[in-house]
Amino acid sequence: MKSNGSDLLKTKHLSKFFEGLKALNGVDIDVKEGKVTLIIGPNGSGKTTFINTVSGYYKADEGHVYFEGVEITNKPPHEIYRSGIVRTFQIPQPLKKLTVLENLLISVDNPGENIFHSITPSWNKFEEETVEKAFNVLEFLKIDHLWDSQASNLSGGQLKLLEIGRAMMTSAKLVIMDEPVAGVNPVLAESILERITDLKERGYTFLIVEHRLDLVLPYVDYIYVMANGEVIAKGVEEEIMNNKDVIEVYLGDTYRET
Repeated sequence: MKSNGSDLLKTKHLSKFFEGLKALNGVDIDVKEGKVTLIIGPNGSGKTTFINTVSGYYKADEGHVYFEGVEITNKPPHEIYRSGIVRTFQIPQPLKKLTVLENLLISVDNPGENIFHSITPSWNKFEEETVEKAFNVLEFLKIDHLWDSQASNLSGGQLKLLEIGRAMMTSAKLVIMDEPVAGVNPVLAESILERITDLKERGYTFLIVEHRLDLVLPYVDYIYVMANGEVIAKGVEEEIMNNKDVIEVYLGDTYRET
């Protein structure tokens, strides 16, 4: 499935207040279908507040969120999820006492949960197809050898791959990821980013928040920079890396830290 380059997600003047403080101040961000869009910025710039507001975990105080042209502003997270937006977290949140395979299987709306569907032959077929799909996902992510391991035994990077797998088990159109390679060793981080690129080629769209620019920049199509709750710059990598405002408020600090 190829992208037509249209806006899959669009926010207009999105604002969020916390006790009078504007954590988001009129944020306009467009996420193109079939692309990887990156949001960067210093700590406290509003990045996580933005994705929490888009995905329904926070209520917007002003502005609008549109997905596929339909307004989803302030809808509850489960409705936003069902519309095709899947959110992953900086600290992965699997069910750690379940196996890797079980974590994938519970991501799917199972018709067997309905008593009438559970006694029909179609339910058995659905179960078989879902298990087969789960193993294909694990193989794609290169963690199929861990299928029967408890999630609590996985490394941080493997848990982040598992979160991608859970998104793949759903009808996700947009995957929002909060620091997908934070705390992950460079080799596994590259594997995660390569899987994201492969999924983009399959038609998935990604909105990513990440600090490790040295790793993530080669894999993204468009960048927004936030500071003090506002978008201060947007563009492709060359434009952002040479933007004086970005260097002053973010990249300069990043370079000094390294």
